[in-house]
Amino acid sequence: MTVAIPLTGDVVSPQAHKLLAAVRELVELSRGTVTVEQAEAPEEFVEEILPDGPEVRLQVSSRQALLEGVPLTLTRLEFDLLLFLAERPRRVFSRAQLLAAVWGYERAGERTVDVHVRRVRLKLGSQVSLITTVYGVGYRLADDARVLIMPHD
Repeated sequence: MTVAIPLTGDVVSPQAHKLLAAVRELVELSRGTVTVEQAEAPEEFVEEILPDGPEVRLQVSSRQALLEGVPLTLTRLEFDLLLFLAERPRRVFSRAQLLAAVWGYERAGERTVDVHVRRVRLKLGSQVSLITTVYGVGYRLADDARVLIMPHD
């Protein structure tokens, strides 16, 4: 069986990496093989697969966040929080999990996470909803978020 997953552009999104890992795991359990080939997709197809709305680029090596090419002034923890969520799309994290993963400790009040999420939302503006609140649980990256992680600038 052959499955073609068209991935275009210079950067593969975190969601695509996760999909490829899941497919690879399923195939290897069945003793199959996975091959990855470069392919060009038609321009109109690229437009269809990208979510609507503003794009946020996280440049990891320079620790810069760009909203539609305009630099955002994020603190170290705000950047780390956004990067952590972007690297793990469609997963919900409790405040305690975020404190442990992003802050590196669990002793601070869980409302610290709420304050940082609110600040990130304010800096992104009302037209960009990247972080979704899952009431009673925690936070996650929005399904329609356009976040590109750029390992190298």
